Amino acid sequence: MGEPYLKWCNLWELAERLIPKQTEELVKVVFCTAFYPGDERKKWRHQQYLNALENVGVTTVKGHYAHEHSSCSHCKRTWKQPTEKETDINVALSVIVDAQDDVFDRAYLVTADSDQAATARMFRDRFPQKQLITVAPPGRNFSVDIARYTQGNRLAITKDHLDWTVFPAIVMQGTNASGRRPREYDPPEWWVHPRDRAPPG
Repeated sequence: MGEPYLKWCNLWELAERLIPKQTEELVKVVFCTAFYPGDERKKWRHQQYLNALENVGVTTVKGHYAHEHSSCSHCKRTWKQPTEKETDINVALSVIVDAQDDVFDRAYLVTADSDQAATARMFRDRFPQKQLITVAPPGRNFSVDIARYTQGNRLAITKDHLDWTVFPAIVMQGTNASGRRPREYDPPEWWVHPRDRAPPG
């Protein structure tokens, strides 16, 4: 959405804002990711975010990157391209295994990746007594391939959702800092958290 500070997002709080609190209780949030190789500053930012997420109860599942050969058909140049591995599989396994373990009655799948349609189809076929809701990430459209298997259950994450769920600059664990906001994610000077804004007159 062009606002880096929104990346410093409390996914547990975001999930609580997405579900109907009157009828549902949030029991688990899973974030599947992988560290990009070679960029130490980017890795540090990523680790600070994972620390903050884990501190509020989010389960983080880490994949990895592998360097695969790529080439240009015009100039014939070849190079090794970092390619993210395991994240898609980890998402699918988290949904199916937690359904099998009866962790939840309703699952919210946040992705626009049509490859997860296979996950949605298996979920529908294996667990007809449970529900799957497809959730469009910020600024993305729903995957029609996933929605085909969710019986019309779908949501979209909006900028307003993210605005409300920005972590504080330092996420504390007791008296210790578990995650520090990277300067790249500092909000603009004019920004005030919605809970601290003056009510409209």
